[in-house]
Amino acid sequence: MKFSVSSKTLYAFASAVSKVINAKNPMAILNNFLFTLEGDTLTVKAADMENSLVGRLNVTEAQGDGSFCLDARRIVELLKELPDQGILFEIKEETLEVKISYSNGVYNTMAISGAEYPGEKPEENGIKETFVAGTADVIHGIENTLFAVSTDEIRPQMMGILWDVRPDSVIFVSTDTRKLVKYTNSAIKPGVTCSFILPVKGATVLKNVFSKEDEIKITVSPTAVLFESESFTFDCRLIKGNFPPYDRVIPSTNSYILTVDRLSLLTAVRRVAVFGDEGGGLIRMRLSANSVELNACDNSFGTFGKEEVPCDYTGKELTIGFGSQYLVEILSTLSTPDVVIKLADPSRPALFLPGENEPESELLMILMPMNIVD
Repeated sequence: MKFSVSSKTLYAFASAVSKVINAKNPMAILNNFLFTLEGDTLTVKAADMENSLVGRLNVTEAQGDGSFCLDARRIVELLKELPDQGILFEIKEETLEVKISYSNGVYNTMAISGAEYPGEKPEENGIKETFVAGTADVIHGIENTLFAVSTDEIRPQMMGILWDVRPDSVIFVSTDTRKLVKYTNSAIKPGVTCSFILPVKGATVLKNVFSKEDEIKITVSPTAVLFESESFTFDCRLIKGNFPPYDRVIPSTNSYILTVDRLSLLTAVRRVAVFGDEGGGLIRMRLSANSVELNACDNSFGTFGKEEVPCDYTGKELTIGFGSQYLVEILSTLSTPDVVIKLADPSRPALFLPGENEPESELLMILMPMNIVD
């Protein structure tokens, strides 16, 4: 069995597929890629105990069909350092000796039989829902919500992104109880109704690997979701359980409205936070008609910082406290020139909105305030 392939192309696929491999695997075979040659198509597969990712690419000078496993780390590191040119793989099926050669060099290694790699999981029973989505729309949903996913293992249902799939839209939601993000994309028209919780690893792989694909076919089953594009197939285990009823916590009566330049507020928060308490990171925001004053202090070290940022504010004067880290995360994720913050009182959650939503989308973020102790 042999085939020829561009080193740059194979490196792109191998490095993408390798993102599924865990640093420590309970099965040593999962530290390998499974290469399968059928005709002039080569597939590269990687898996952990819950997910699998397969990349497909065309090769030339193909002879024979079959499968073999090679150490993933070694192959990726070799391909990374090779110049962009054709490389030839030759595999002796009897001994599993592998020869990798190009114009200036030859590398020899031993493969493992492809039969030793874990097989496909059994077909799952139960209702399946399938729809197609634009890749850019899916990635926007992940990018807007991933930062707010919980890391608390006591509440595993919140350790992922909820996909609330409706016939005319998909709603992406994440929360860690301190902050919540809801992103609605109406450009996706699934035509079906279902919901699932995508783990962080799955969301990260999807965002990084499928970014150059045009669209993704998504098949949802009771315990897993399958993402398919022209070049990749990603099978991801879902998080069990029910996501909290997110609509109940979205405030609807916040009547005080602050509109401010997003970058000005973000950079001021970063500067003032340097002089705040590293433990809680409390920043006080004092709101008045034409400015918002930010201040933070650390009594243990006698530090204090204060800045004023111009704004438009409608409502009574008030002072409210937020964690600086959460403010930075929210203001960094929003991308519009202005940000709109809707408030009620210092004890109730604030609503952060982009100055203007993108077409066929709606984004909102909620942040719980911190107690202010004078």
